[in-house]
Amino acid sequence: MVTATPPAHLPRTVGQLRASGHVQRPVKDEMRENLLAALRDGLDPWPGIVGFEETVLPQLERALIAGHDVVLLGERGQGKTRLLRTLPLLLDEWTPVIAESELGEHPYEPITPLSLRRAAELGDALPVEWRHRGERYAEKLATPDTSVADLVGDVDPIKVAEGRSLGDPETIHFGLVPRAHRGIVAINELPDLAERIQVSLLNVMEERDIQVRGYTLRLPLDVLLVASANPEDYTNRGRIITPLKDRFGAEIRTHYPSLLDDEIAVIRQEANLQAVVPHHLLEVLARFTRLLRESTSVDQRSGVSARFAVAGAETVSAAAVHRSAVLGEAEAVARPIDLGTIVEVLRGKVEFESGEEGRELEILEHLLRRATADTARTRLGGIDMAPLVTAVEQGRPVVTGERVTAKALLGELPELDVLDDVATRLGAQSDGERASAAELALEGLYLARRISKNPDENGQAVYS
Repeated sequence: MVTATPPAHLPRTVGQLRASGHVQRPVKDEMRENLLAALRDGLDPWPGIVGFEETVLPQLERALIAGHDVVLLGERGQGKTRLLRTLPLLLDEWTPVIAESELGEHPYEPITPLSLRRAAELGDALPVEWRHRGERYAEKLATPDTSVADLVGDVDPIKVAEGRSLGDPETIHFGLVPRAHRGIVAINELPDLAERIQVSLLNVMEERDIQVRGYTLRLPLDVLLVASANPEDYTNRGRIITPLKDRFGAEIRTHYPSLLDDEIAVIRQEANLQAVVPHHLLEVLARFTRLLRESTSVDQRSGVSARFAVAGAETVSAAAVHRSAVLGEAEAVARPIDLGTIVEVLRGKVEFESGEEGRELEILEHLLRRATADTARTRLGGIDMAPLVTAVEQGRPVVTGERVTAKALLGELPELDVLDDVATRLGAQSDGERASAAELALEGLYLARRISKNPDENGQAVYS
C-alpha cells in the first residue's frame, strides 16, 4: 500500500493546475516519454529484472514506445509478474485527479456523470488531489470464478435501494478495469479467464470504453492492459480467444536465465537467507536447477521455476541456522552437507514425466550430485588436490554432518597448503566459510572417485 504524501506545493484546484502549466498526457504517452527519457539518461528502467537485458526487455521497450498492450508468454517462475510490477515506475510519480473521484479522472477531462456535474458547478474551484504512481497499478489473478462484474462492473443494489432509478448510471459499481482509469491493468494467467469473460475486455482494448448491462453510459477509458500466460495453459487448459489475442499489440516470450551468473543473481536477489550461504553453494543450486530444466525425466512443458532454486537456497540457509542453534555456533554458515536437505522438501515443486513415477528422489539426488561435481570442478580447477587425497588415504578420515561444527571439521583436517588455496579460491575467511570450502573440496574428490564417503554409526559422513 502506498503511504507517500504528495508535496505541499502541488496545485489543489483545477484553476491552480492550469495556471501551473500542467499538461495532460494519455497514460501510454506518459510511459513512452518517461521510458525514452530514462534510456537517454542511461538509467535502468527495470530495476531487479535479471537475465532479460538482451531479449525480453528490448522487445517490451519497443512495445511500450509503440503504445501497444502486451501479453507476456512464458513458463512458471520466469519473472513475468515481477516484470509487470515494474511498469508503474514508468509513470509520473504524482498525477492529479479530481478529488473524491471514484475513477481517478483527470481534472481536465471528467468522464463520469457525477464528475461532469461537479466540474460544471465548481469551474476552476474543482478540488484536485494527487495520486502516487503505485496507486495506478491494478493486478488481477484470473481465476475461473472471475466475473464480468469483477472486471467491468455491475449494478449496485445498495445505490438502487437508496432511491436512485435503476437506469441511473450512478447506480453502477465499477469493476477493476474502470477503476484503473489513467493507469495500468495487469491480468495474471489470462487463459484461465472464461471465454465469455474475456469478451468483456474487447471494448476496453479496441474502443477504449466499457458498457455495463446495457446502460447507455460509455466511459472513454485511458488504460494500458498487460497480461501474462503460461504456454501450457495457453494451448491446453485454457486459451486466449482469437479476437482478444488480436487486440494485443505485442506478444513477448519470456525465458529462464540463459547465463549461470544470472541464475545465481536471481537466487541472491530473491532468497530470504537467514545464514551465510557461500557463493559456491548458490552456484550448486543454480546448476541443479538448470540440470532439471534439461532433464528428459522432467516435464519441460511445466518448467522448473526460479522459485525452486530460491526455495532451495532458503532451505539450505535454514539448515545452517538449525545447526548453529543446536550446536551453539556463533555464526551460521551453510555447507555442502546442507544441500541434502533440499531434495525431500522441494520434490513437489518439480513435475516429472509419467514414466518416472517412483524414481523422483533418485533423479533429484543424481542431478544434485552432478551439480555439486560440476561446481567443484569449475571453481577448484587447477588446484592440485593430490596432497589432500594422500592425507585422507593415509588414515586421516574427516567426519562431517549436521551435528558437526565448523571448528570440529577444521580440527580434523590435515594442515595442508592446498586447503589454504581452496579457501583463497572460494573467498573463505571465517571458520564457517573455510569449513564450507573444505567440504566442497572433499565432496568434489568423492564425486570424482578419488576418495570414499560412508556413513558412520551416528549417521555422519566420513570421508576416507
